[in-house]
Amino acid sequence: MKQNLNRTLARLRSTFMSFTLGQRLVVAVGGAALLLAAFMVFRWVSTPNYAPLYSNLAAEDASAVVDELTAEGVPYELADSGSTIMVPRDKVYSTRITLSGQGLPADSGDQGYTLLDGQDISTSDFQEQTDFKRAMEGELSKTIEAIDGVNTAVVHLALPEKKVFSDEQDPTTASVLIDTSAGTAVAPEKVQAIVNLVASSIDGLDSGNVTVADSTGKVLSDESAAGGVGAGPQAQAVTDFQARKTQQIQTMLDRVLGAGNSTVQVSADLDFDKSIQESTTYNTKKKTPALSESSSKETYTGTGTAGGSTGVVGPDGQMDSTGTATTGDGRPNQYDKQSVTRDNAVEKTQEHREAAPGSVRSLHIGVVLDTESAQGVDAADVKDLISAAVGIDAARGDTVEVSTMAFDRSADTAAAEELAAANKAKADARRWSMIRNGGIALAILAMVLLAWLRARRGKRERDARTEILVEQLRSDAAARAAAAAALEPTPAVAALEAADQAANDEMRREIAALAERQPDEIATLLRGWLVERT
Repeated sequence: MKQNLNRTLARLRSTFMSFTLGQRLVVAVGGAALLLAAFMVFRWVSTPNYAPLYSNLAAEDASAVVDELTAEGVPYELADSGSTIMVPRDKVYSTRITLSGQGLPADSGDQGYTLLDGQDISTSDFQEQTDFKRAMEGELSKTIEAIDGVNTAVVHLALPEKKVFSDEQDPTTASVLIDTSAGTAVAPEKVQAIVNLVASSIDGLDSGNVTVADSTGKVLSDESAAGGVGAGPQAQAVTDFQARKTQQIQTMLDRVLGAGNSTVQVSADLDFDKSIQESTTYNTKKKTPALSESSSKETYTGTGTAGGSTGVVGPDGQMDSTGTATTGDGRPNQYDKQSVTRDNAVEKTQEHREAAPGSVRSLHIGVVLDTESAQGVDAADVKDLISAAVGIDAARGDTVEVSTMAFDRSADTAAAEELAAANKAKADARRWSMIRNGGIALAILAMVLLAWLRARRGKRERDARTEILVEQLRSDAAARAAAAAALEPTPAVAALEAADQAANDEMRREIAALAERQPDEIATLLRGWLVERT
């Protein structure tokens, strides 16, 4: 085994030494590249596949978890500025169970309602209110962080003391600071959801007193004197409405004039006031039978003294008379009274109407057509077409203006030239890259082929030299045998020559056996002899 290994190494060494300097350089560079590729593949295969163990950890919890992983000898990586800990995927669940048994992570950041578990009878009112505020802030932070796109949220509440009179009560306010991923913006509807969530969670907190900002210091709730919290959604609603109308008109004009031959600008005034109207209508013109009717009749006849009525006024304002009512001349009095009460059926209509915000107060549209492309197109027809398409109402003050002007095409021409130049440069780069890669591949192939041809030619030369040497040895042996036969030596000389012949034959057999076992070493030796002769 050792002899075979040594023979193989000697053959490789002799083959390498037979190469030229360029061939040796190619073999060295190719071998180094092959070893580097094998090393990278081995490293990639041996590197474990990491998966998140915990995310959004507080600094204290992350430090405790890292210390425990180091003590256990579990490899880990940190991500998201240290708030996420990665471990090998096959160790995620076992590591979580181990850390949970040790109370990690302890959630030392926003603890939420767990802060209230440590209160007892000795807790002061100030500490109780403070713990309650911290608990609410922690719970709100956790809830906001559950929204998609929000990595971290910090909530601060200002809860003033309760006053006896409501007009002296200070308002409750709140501020929310959120951190999002790099390059990610929070949509306005999510900001409004955060505002409503915080306002609905705190007693007495109005949504106008909630401020939402991001980590760059930008106020996302768009709390301004003009629009308050609703300014953001209202502005977005106006922008969306104008974009829809613009797209509707632009699509129609592009089908008629072609793309890029017209431009549209829409300005809309929307009404965001919510109105409620209630009305009741009675219809008395309709003749319908009465629902109920009642009548009464009262008749009185009597005589009395000439002095008139006498008596004492009672507590109910009634006359307690002991006499009979008469006239002044002694004639008897008479009294008749009739009354009729009818409940008529009156038709009654009640109406409750709520006007939803977002109605259009006025709509103004401006359209400019390219002079060259609008030849043969009547601007009045375009105006009527737009008015019918978007529902222009002249009664509410809507306007449409259509003008024809020459468009400036310099920017389009420059953009087209830049695009063509970029495409040409990209095509040239791709073509030169293919040529370069093909040239490198051909050069490598040529060098490998040249090295193989040189090695093959060297092998043929070594075989030829070996055959020549063997033929020379054979011819020398035949010449000596012929000379010996011609001289007819004496028996002593013949015995000596026979011994020399036997020794030469033995040496020849050993050389032949050696040449069969180690042909490369024999060829190198013969090459050295030939060089010394020259």
